[in-house]
Amino acid sequence: MDYLKFSLLFIVVHGVSYVIAGALALKVSGDIYESKNRHCDFLKDMADPEESGQVQKLFFPAQLLRGLLMSVVLYPVLGAIRYLPFAAKLFFFAGLMFVYTHFAAASPFMDNIEGCVYFKEKYLQKKYFWKFQGEMVIYSVLFGLLMSLFI
Repeated sequence: MDYLKFSLLFIVVHGVSYVIAGALALKVSGDIYESKNRHCDFLKDMADPEESGQVQKLFFPAQLLRGLLMSVVLYPVLGAIRYLPFAAKLFFFAGLMFVYTHFAAASPFMDNIEGCVYFKEKYLQKKYFWKFQGEMVIYSVLFGLLMSLFI
């Protein structure tokens, strides 16, 4: 698989997985993202038309860029990934997305290792921690499954 095809596949799979996981999570996580009393009061309010509009405007270009950058980093190992059995590809891609882009990420957030170190206690609540984990598990498994099917 050449680099351009791999990047295009990666971008599409990332975008689809991200949208599906995010839409499902928003159904049970309105208390995180919506209203003046939302838990993540430092994020834009998805219930506010102006702030939601800003997110909608930047969402697609941001996900294209994220997908492209994440795909390019994998170019050196692309040849080896192709020959892995399906289960190994699934574990590789799902694990890569869950661990590297989320749980062990260097940027702190309330549901990753760095966040547990740097976030104030008011943001570190179990119910929100598990809501975010659910979203990321859905994203990572779906991403891993789709990449493994098509690579």
